[in-house]
Amino acid sequence: MNYKVSIVIEKDEYGYYAYCPELEGCQTQGDSLDEIMVNIKEAIELYLET
Repeated sequence: MNYKVSIVIEKDEYGYYAYCPELEGCQTQGDSLDEIMVNIKEAIELYLET
């Protein structure tokens, strides 16, 4: 099953932070944009599994 959700990505001096506003508590961080995209996809998948 496919879902469409919004992802907010912010950059600061420590790297990247991403969260999904529709899924409370679904958030992650990473050092690069590529890493944050992999991390947030995994976080969403795990969130939806539970």
